[in-house]
Amino acid sequence: MGIPKNITRRRFVKTSAIGTTALAFPASSYARILGANERLNLATAGLNSRGQAHLGATADMKNIAVIALCDVDNRTFDKSQKLLAGQGGGAAKTYTDIRKLLENKEIDALTIATPDHWHTPMAMLAMQAGKHVYLEKPCSHNPQEGEWLVEAQRKTGRVLQIGNQQRSAPTSIEAVQDIREGIIGQVYYGKAWYSNTRGPIGTGKPSAVPDWLNWELWQGPAPRREFKDNWVHYNWHWFRDWGTGEINNNGLHEMDICRWALGVDFPTRVTSSGGRFHFQDDWQFYDTQVASFEFADGKMITWEGRSCNGMNHYDRGRGATLHGTEGSILLDRNAYFAYDKKGNLIKQVNERSFSATTDTVGIGGLDVYHFENFANAIRKGEKLNSTVEEAHKSTLLCHLGNIAQQVGRTLQTDPVNGKIKNDPAAMAMWQRDYAPGWQP
Repeated sequence: MGIPKNITRRRFVKTSAIGTTALAFPASSYARILGANERLNLATAGLNSRGQAHLGATADMKNIAVIALCDVDNRTFDKSQKLLAGQGGGAAKTYTDIRKLLENKEIDALTIATPDHWHTPMAMLAMQAGKHVYLEKPCSHNPQEGEWLVEAQRKTGRVLQIGNQQRSAPTSIEAVQDIREGIIGQVYYGKAWYSNTRGPIGTGKPSAVPDWLNWELWQGPAPRREFKDNWVHYNWHWFRDWGTGEINNNGLHEMDICRWALGVDFPTRVTSSGGRFHFQDDWQFYDTQVASFEFADGKMITWEGRSCNGMNHYDRGRGATLHGTEGSILLDRNAYFAYDKKGNLIKQVNERSFSATTDTVGIGGLDVYHFENFANAIRKGEKLNSTVEEAHKSTLLCHLGNIAQQVGRTLQTDPVNGKIKNDPAAMAMWQRDYAPGWQP
């Protein structure tokens, strides 16, 4: 297979039209549809990293205003206000406590870019307060929360877009449509990967909470811990109290695309191997992991994650290949390539705008597409590209991969709902403990 090199930051000559997916709630299920020209008032919670991408994605969208900001790190407000001002927006009201923000009746929708342990509880609070929600992936910290989130959306009728933004990529939409039409025959295998060169996080030492941080609210739903100096910010990804590991941090994106392309739901068998091999430090998850998922209809997905060794596959730090009886497809955030069985390129479609792939923010054109779809779902009842039902299925793959790795054995799972069969110890990891008074 002759693989073209990484897509560069330029506008491509060859483009594809934005499509729609069949995965959506009908417009009648939404409790409130704004007029097409009515201003949509947004609030953003979590202003580091992906929160900045959220603010930037709204810059060129019509009739959108970010009127409120929420974070437990008070240093984030100045830079976020400056970003909004540079985009022509007004000063936003600031909050430390999300519960206070949700009392603001002027807010139509909340975008959430907090640590993982806050995702489901905050989204549920927001929907119960009558707000629509754009929720970063992963949509849950554990499988139980994913089920709760699906139920909460159905009960409230709010628009809930999950931040698997490649679902809104024109190239990915076209690739999946071509697969449905048989471009590579019967597709049966998806391979996803991620590689990076992360450094060690060291051994944390108990220390005083920084004066800029509200540690109590940062922990929120999670069990209480004494503050250590290597947790905040970003390293929380690698601790079980707050994060979900690299498989959910980055593997989820491409695994979601593979599951979508293969047309599968819940697996029947899950295996995982790997460990924390590269450094000896506080990292609780895995810097090297290979997880495999088998499905009832003779299809499978594998994910290979290497957090600390950045050697690429196909000259890409992340991506996915789909394999069928008549050929294969290489797909990433910036392009789509189809090949026949001999590896000859038969189709290439390049994305119109570049998206970052392996940094910690991931800003790019796909954020804009995904936010536009979210706004149009609220205003017009447009079909969502990443519904919570579909996001839960993909996120559950990642949770099951971590559980299989932690217990050290193959999991047999129910293809109806993904629950682990005949393994009480593994099934005990389906949920988590919460701080008193914080369980969703």
